[in-house]
Amino acid sequence: MSLVRPITRRDIKGPALYAPIRDDYRNRVIALKRPRRILLGDRVAIVFENRHTMTLQIEEICRVENLTTDDQINAEIAVYNELMPTETSLAATLFVELPPDADAYVALKQLVGLDEHVLLQIGATALRASFEPGRSTADKISAVQYLRFPLAAETRAALATAGTALAVEIDHPNYRYRVDCSDELRASLAADYA
Repeated sequence: MSLVRPITRRDIKGPALYAPIRDDYRNRVIALKRPRRILLGDRVAIVFENRHTMTLQIEEICRVENLTTDDQINAEIAVYNELMPTETSLAATLFVELPPDADAYVALKQLVGLDEHVLLQIGATALRASFEPGRSTADKISAVQYLRFPLAAETRAALATAGTALAVEIDHPNYRYRVDCSDELRASLAADYA
């Protein structure tokens, strides 16, 4: 079963049914996320999403906000389906994680334009991220960003090939980092399309 197909109402248990399985489900998804989380320097982390990670987020929102009706839950599903990977794109969440002593206003202002400077290298192909609109302006940026990388058939085939090099890079003038990713991440992303 593809982990990039949209989430439906029958995928979401809702607060009453989710509560008894919450700890086990969260632990399994946290373990799944471990190789899918990339730290880029001391301020940026990227987590590659799939149905499991997004389903957990929906369940947690429903639990915290006590969303119990089909209409409420379907509205939440619609929001997260917009952030899901697709057959032609990988999806990720980027977090700007500032140290406790950092001035958030100054630190985030230094990262304005980040949405034009994130790349994913799959083998010989460099993919520039496209960011969800409305999360940055000319003078500020949100600490949470949603992005996607285009995924053509040949790039998906490379992703499915063991040993294909994978790297994530930020080439922003004020923040430059490149991380060579594990084959475990490549295999996890490839499995989303199996």
